[in-house]
Amino acid sequence: MTLPFTDAVLAIIMTILVLELEKTKEVSLAGLWALRANFFAYTLSFFWLGLMWTTHHNNWHAVKKVSNSTVSCSLVMLFLASFFPYTTSLVATIFNNVTAQALYGIIALTVSFSNMAISHSLKKINPQAHFGWLYSLPNESVILDVVIKLIGLIITLTIYAPAMIYAIFIDIFIVGYASRHQTGFSK
Repeated sequence: MTLPFTDAVLAIIMTILVLELEKTKEVSLAGLWALRANFFAYTLSFFWLGLMWTTHHNNWHAVKKVSNSTVSCSLVMLFLASFFPYTTSLVATIFNNVTAQALYGIIALTVSFSNMAISHSLKKINPQAHFGWLYSLPNESVILDVVIKLIGLIITLTIYAPAMIYAIFIDIFIVGYASRHQTGFSK
């Protein structure tokens, strides 16, 4: 199965995020406060990746078969996700930069689309799993997820650079809520 490999690579990516955090010039409350954008970007990326890992982990129990297409889609997703430490570092360092925020958003969107491709490939070979566009999440939540990211990207590119990272922040709550209610965490 590709799940243990995916789990391991996502864990490594999440660990690398913390290694990319900028060090404070002065170890004090003021020094730490000066790095608040770094901590925000790190925290957001960590929990976004963690939510993705949780969604994968909680839905693979229904998977009985894996196709070559699933493996290929998983590799593409991991390749794209591996850019998160880099894009998070860019956003953390130059928070109000349109290019940094747009690149962060493009990586988030392409990772989302590749996860949808994984779900689709699994659905084809495991019809008993009853997967939708993104595993067992309601398709409406998946549509809202993509729309929020696209709106964030458009606003980033036109009027407010940090809109992308705030869109991901909002998105975590929407997908997290849908995920908790689909996987039984709320019980």
